[in-house]
Amino acid sequence: MAQTAFGSIAIIVTCILGALFVLTVLRHYWSPAARMAHNDVVGPAVSVIGTTYAVLIAFMLSGVWNNLQGARLNAEQEANNLVNIFRFAYQLPPESKAEVQRITMDYCRAMIDEEWPAMTHEQQSPTAHRLTRELWRALSSVQPRNASEQTVMDHSLSELSSMTEHRRIRLLQSRQELPALLWAVLIVGGVVTVSSTCLFGVENFKLHMVQVFEISFLLSLMLVAIASINRPYQGDVRVGPDAFRYALETMNEPVDGEPSATVPPSTPGR
Repeated sequence: MAQTAFGSIAIIVTCILGALFVLTVLRHYWSPAARMAHNDVVGPAVSVIGTTYAVLIAFMLSGVWNNLQGARLNAEQEANNLVNIFRFAYQLPPESKAEVQRITMDYCRAMIDEEWPAMTHEQQSPTAHRLTRELWRALSSVQPRNASEQTVMDHSLSELSSMTEHRRIRLLQSRQELPALLWAVLIVGGVVTVSSTCLFGVENFKLHMVQVFEISFLLSLMLVAIASINRPYQGDVRVGPDAFRYALETMNEPVDGEPSATVPPSTPGR
């Protein structure tokens, strides 16, 4: 249920106009004077409904925000694992070092250029999937010449295992969203809450309109916020590939005693 900025504004405006229309129709068929006699009953009911819905909204908003933060941390951890693999490669045999560093840099480029755009459509990059297999094959085929290289290889495989795990979690997160049942609860709850405020008997129609406007605006704004944050890799508020951009910059930094690690991208089909 990811929304564009224009779509979000349209939803908010529609909700506000709908609430004001309901208030206008209700005032036409049920005068404020007649409704004022029931304010003592309507007041406590609206209070309970409003409190219950406020707790529900807060819980949902907090949940989707935590999911967004979790997705961001997961992507950052995946990029950190990749940088560690790149750095460990300096201690591997020269032929293995060049292959591992080439693949890690190609993986970063694939994340930025292919995987992130693909995740907006709940897909993954075939290139990134292929590079993951290549990286496993490259590290698994290393023949350590001494105990130091064996230790480096073990650490590299551990980082690669962690990176692969975070990658799977990221792809799963790109497909997750609030169930339709919870959206139904949120929408119906909002309709009931706003409708309940229209039941108050208020002689000053402008004042009542302002109250209904404020409540409908606030509730629709929170629903749009939940929709925008609901999916970590889609919508207006989402996790970007910044962690992999920074990882690529880190890999391109010169290391003391080593030439620049800039490696051209592999040719297609390699």
